[in-house]
Amino acid sequence: MQTPQPTSTPENIKPSRHILGLSGGKDSTALAIYMKDRVPEMEYVFCDTEKELDETYIYLEKLQQFLGKPIKRLKYDGLGFDQLLKRKNGYLPSPQVRWCTELLKIKPFEKYVADDTVMSYVGIRADEPHRKGYISTKPNIVARFPFIEDGIRHVDVKRILEHSGLGLPEYYEWRSRSGCYFCFYQQRREWVGLLEKHPELFKKAMDYEKTDPVTGVSYTWVQGESLAELSKPERIAQIKEEYERRQQAAQKQKSDSPLMDVFSSDPTGCLICHL
Repeated sequence: MQTPQPTSTPENIKPSRHILGLSGGKDSTALAIYMKDRVPEMEYVFCDTEKELDETYIYLEKLQQFLGKPIKRLKYDGLGFDQLLKRKNGYLPSPQVRWCTELLKIKPFEKYVADDTVMSYVGIRADEPHRKGYISTKPNIVARFPFIEDGIRHVDVKRILEHSGLGLPEYYEWRSRSGCYFCFYQQRREWVGLLEKHPELFKKAMDYEKTDPVTGVSYTWVQGESLAELSKPERIAQIKEEYERRQQAAQKQKSDSPLMDVFSSDPTGCLICHL
C-alpha cells in the first residue's frame, strides 16, 4: 500500500488522524503489527464491552507492549454490557436487533473520532473481499483496507503474527472469533468449547437467558435452544459428532484444518467485533 504521507496544513486546520480499531482477533492484530512502522502516528483503540474472554485482554496487553504505544479502551458513556442491558429492559441482543454492536462498538468509536478527519484502518484480507467491515456513514471518516491493497491473505496474517512473537490468541484453540464470550454468532461447537474451557462464563451466559412470564417467549443466545439444553451430555456428544463430520469434510480440501479454519468460511458476525 502507499504509506499515507504527512501533509502541511494551515495552522487552523488539524491534520488527519489515523486510527486502527482492535477487536483482539487475529486480523486486526496483524494489521496493527503491519502498520506499526508505516504509520508511526497511528492511534490504537479497543471498544471494551467488559465481557471479553480473559485471553483477549491478555493478548491485547501483549500487543500493546509490542507496539510500544497505549491501546485506548473505549466505552459508551462509560457503560458496559450489563448497564446497557438494563437500559434495554433486559432484552438480549440478537442477529435481528444488534444493539450491542451499535452501543458497545460503533458509537464509542464515533464519539472518540468526534468531528476530526480520520483515516480508519480495517483488517479485511485480500482473500475475503466479499466481507464488509464497519464503514462509518460520517463523512469525516475514511476507511482504508491495507491488506486488500497489498494482497495480504490468511497465510500472510499467520506469518505476521508468528514473526512478531505474538502468535494466535489462545482462544483460537476452540473458538473462531473474538468478541463477547456470549456472542450470539457463536456456533454450537464454540458454545461447547466455552463450557469446557470456561464453565463459570458459560453459567453466566446461561443466567442471562430468560422466559417472559407474560408472553412465554424465551430469550436465548442460540436460536431455538437454551444453553441449559445445549449443555446436556447427550446434546454435547451430538454437537461434537456434527463438528467432526464438518472437519473431515474440510480436510478433504485442506489437511490438518484447525477449528478456526473449519469455521473461516462462515461469514456470519459483526466484523467490527471479530476481525
